[in-house]
Amino acid sequence: MDSATKDEMQPSLPPGSSCPGPEWPEQERAEQLARGAALKWASGIFYRPEQLARLGQYRSREVQRTCSLEARIKSVVQSYLEGVKTGVWQLAQAFEAVQGTREALDQAHGLLQGMVEATETLKPLREQVAQHKQLQVLSQLLPRLRAVPAAVAYTQTLIGAQRLLEAYVCLRELEQLQEETWAPLGGLELPVFEGLGPLAEALGQAVEAAAGVAGQLAREDPALLVAAVRVAEVDARHTTSLELPPRDWRRRCLQALQEGLERTHFGTPLLLEPGALAGWLEALRVALPAELATAEALVAPCCPPHYKVVRLWAHTLHSGLRRCLQQLLEGPKLGAADAFALLHWTLHVYLGPEMMGSLELGPEADVSQLEPLLTPENIEQLEAMFVTQIQILEENIRVTSLVSESLQRRVHGMALSELGTFLRSFSDALIRFSRDHIRGEAMAPHYVPYLLATLNYQSALSSSLSVLQPDGAGSGDLALVEAGLDELQRRICRLVLEALLAELQPLFEALPSRRWLSSPELLDDICERTVRFCQDFRRVRNPAVQLLLAEAERTVVLQYLRALMQGRLVCRGADERIQAAQRLQNDAAQLRELFLGLGLEESVQCAPVLLSLRDLLNLRDPMLLGLEVAGLRQKFPDVSEDHVSALLDLRGDVSREQRLAALSSLQAGPQPSLSAGQRALFSLVPVPTPALSSCLPSGPCA
Repeated sequence: MDSATKDEMQPSLPPGSSCPGPEWPEQERAEQLARGAALKWASGIFYRPEQLARLGQYRSREVQRTCSLEARIKSVVQSYLEGVKTGVWQLAQAFEAVQGTREALDQAHGLLQGMVEATETLKPLREQVAQHKQLQVLSQLLPRLRAVPAAVAYTQTLIGAQRLLEAYVCLRELEQLQEETWAPLGGLELPVFEGLGPLAEALGQAVEAAAGVAGQLAREDPALLVAAVRVAEVDARHTTSLELPPRDWRRRCLQALQEGLERTHFGTPLLLEPGALAGWLEALRVALPAELATAEALVAPCCPPHYKVVRLWAHTLHSGLRRCLQQLLEGPKLGAADAFALLHWTLHVYLGPEMMGSLELGPEADVSQLEPLLTPENIEQLEAMFVTQIQILEENIRVTSLVSESLQRRVHGMALSELGTFLRSFSDALIRFSRDHIRGEAMAPHYVPYLLATLNYQSALSSSLSVLQPDGAGSGDLALVEAGLDELQRRICRLVLEALLAELQPLFEALPSRRWLSSPELLDDICERTVRFCQDFRRVRNPAVQLLLAEAERTVVLQYLRALMQGRLVCRGADERIQAAQRLQNDAAQLRELFLGLGLEESVQCAPVLLSLRDLLNLRDPMLLGLEVAGLRQKFPDVSEDHVSALLDLRGDVSREQRLAALSSLQAGPQPSLSAGQRALFSLVPVPTPALSSCLPSGPCA
């Protein structure tokens, strides 16, 4: 192919086009690729000489294609030009419309300016119209407004006659008239309504006065009490457009009910002669149940259910009596007889079946939520009064010695006999009290504080026994009384510990477990519950408080050991055994700190037994378990094969031969016994019956 033919085959650029400059390298590269593709196509078509004859046909075809493209381009350009022309025309039309709108807005603005000026000129006229409307309203209401002073006086007469419902209706009519004039007059208050405020207050005071003697009205004039309560209730639901402070007659009515009840029974200061307190308490024993019966039978039907009259009566009487007794204790010092009478009445009579514990007093009284009449400090104060004045008995015994020795012995024996009789009856009453509480027949709201107060009584009686001991003489009756007091102390402690055990047992059900291995939360809950339970122990006198704390700590440790022996957890490997040993160490430290904080001496604590069990779990070589078990037996002689077997089960890595070898160490050598002062521990911990394969042939489980 000659050069001329190649030039003819080169595609020509359209007129006006030019190659892109060096600043457009992408376009230049694309053009080069296009030229190369065209040249390749042409070379392929015209490679053979016989194809050159068809060059004219190809040229003609390309010319036609070019013409077609040009025609299509012209058509598209023409269409765009027509669209642009239409758009320009529409813009011109829109511009003319905007111009017209702007001129119209300018005209409207001018008109509005004129209207504002005209409105300013009409302002005096508007004021005249408003005054005319007010005068029109006043002219329409003038007959009713003239009658307002007479209506106020009539309402006052109704209040004085205790016709409270009629008085309230008249008051509401007057207030309605005040509302009708208030809005049209733009909030202007008319002088004619100045008396409504004092009138409403007078009616409110009448409602309070009726509520303050509710008990008397319920018996003599229940209609008046119902009227007072209805007025308070209706007014509580009333709303007004007037800007007035709320009257809150319902709250005032309830407050008057309480104040009137307290005023009836505890309104006057309590000034009693020595020895007269028992009579006043006996009068209350009769009056308070009668008052509650009146409330339930007569007052409650006169009041809405949400007043909860019986509960209100019970709690108001209780709080008034509690405040009266506090004032009594802050006054002159009581004598021994009065102190004993007050203690017995508040702790036994008041909560007994004749008063607040009566079965006739329904659940609506809600007496379980009442606070104790006497605080533990009050009880201790009264006990101290009684104990310090028991010198009367000592003086009587000393006086009898001036008559004859036989009379002294008879008085001494009589005192011991009466004290022994009292202890037996007191112990029987304590058993009944505890049994009824546990069975749910008579739930005591402050069961444990009552037991602790009883423990203080026992301590007070024990400290006063010295006056009954003749100088240099022994007495078998005195020994019996001392034994009775010791037995009473043990019984009280046992009841307190049973209450503690009832709270802790559900928590120990989850110990030991995987959660126990990885978290201290379980023992934290146990310690928190124990601290909360033992908070009242600080009110117990020494040495009883140390005994109680020691027994509480011993109870917690025994429950801990009992949980370990139940076989709830078996360690899966050395890591879990290390975790269990560490947990025992941490728990022992936590229990030690807990009871140290409560005041228990470390030397009497049982928690160190957990450290011995930790050593048994922490031992890495099971072949040495025999030595560890023997050491455990030396420290705690009452540990048995069952206990050791349960601990080996907890380890989870002891074979039968290793188990038998460890258990055999319990039988080797002389059997140790409990040292002086050492108390049994493991023998009080029951263990589930182990498998026979875990026992020695000579063991108790074989």
